[in-house]
Amino acid sequence: MEYWKEINNKLKPWVDTDLDKTVVDLFAGCGGLSLGFEANGFKTIGYEMNENASKTYNKNLLGKCVTGKLTPESSYPKADIVIGGPPCQPFSVGGKQLGLEDSRDGFPIFLSAVKQLNPEVFLFENVRGMLYKNKWYLREVIGELESLDYHIDYGLLNAVNYEVPQNRERVIVIGSKQKIKLPNPIRKVVSAGEALGEFAFEFDENSKFFTESMDRYVANYEKASKCVNPRDLYLDRPARTLTCRNLAGATGDMHRVRLNDGRRRRITVREAARLQSFPDWYEFQGTETHQYTQIGNAVAPNFAFHLAKNIKNHIMGTAVESYPIAEFEQLRFFENETIYQPR
Repeated sequence: MEYWKEINNKLKPWVDTDLDKTVVDLFAGCGGLSLGFEANGFKTIGYEMNENASKTYNKNLLGKCVTGKLTPESSYPKADIVIGGPPCQPFSVGGKQLGLEDSRDGFPIFLSAVKQLNPEVFLFENVRGMLYKNKWYLREVIGELESLDYHIDYGLLNAVNYEVPQNRERVIVIGSKQKIKLPNPIRKVVSAGEALGEFAFEFDENSKFFTESMDRYVANYEKASKCVNPRDLYLDRPARTLTCRNLAGATGDMHRVRLNDGRRRRITVREAARLQSFPDWYEFQGTETHQYTQIGNAVAPNFAFHLAKNIKNHIMGTAVESYPIAEFEQLRFFENETIYQPR
């Protein structure tokens, strides 16, 4: 079955009555993470302050998304699992480094929800910088969670190793009252061409083509960036990371397709959604810019599917095949500790 057809069928919300578990999704965005959980039979409740993203969630998912700003004092209905992508203040070495005392940060809200709900399992995702520049802060967050008697596993995972046609690295932290591990890689690489299908070769009067001045700007950008190859979308390999900036903004690294006649056009909302592994039936709300922003901010749903499946297996006691440690690249993180990243 073609990849995009498989995604359209696989990523459909349903409720597993045998599982009967409710998930609270904090900072839910347009529902990419929740879609992965609903496609495994979990019930979800989302919380998101962006109105358009919340509307997208409510348009497509079985669970309901509450629109509004969260605080550490927010209260939640009973739930078994807490998930989310807390916005993280980009702390600098020269800054105040207030950590969990910084009111601009989303982690105190996530920690407050875990303390209030005492879930069986929690999961959060964040940018790769949490393992490097800001590892001191991740250590602080993990320490707080461990003090609540949770066993923690964490690592830098690339969505490309979980059937997503895009290189997208994210720090994933998972915790449970019993020992739990991150999901094993799938070892199935999906190219951008497999995801886009015929979309990659289609265009009409509404397509946004590069002008001569834009081509010159891109050429100068690539020269200054010392790009060996133009940063076009290559259909025989996974895409570069999709971000709000390179989807919605007219930037030098904007995601674009080069047609057979040499012209380059900006990828459409639906193409961006496919590269993020959203099914075609998923409808985004708001203006085109709002939609690009929601897609760029989202957790790739097929990646989320495998994260959720791993948690479901853990809850239901299903055995999961392990890979030998030699198949992983060792990365030093905290002192006397090692994390593993699939090669």
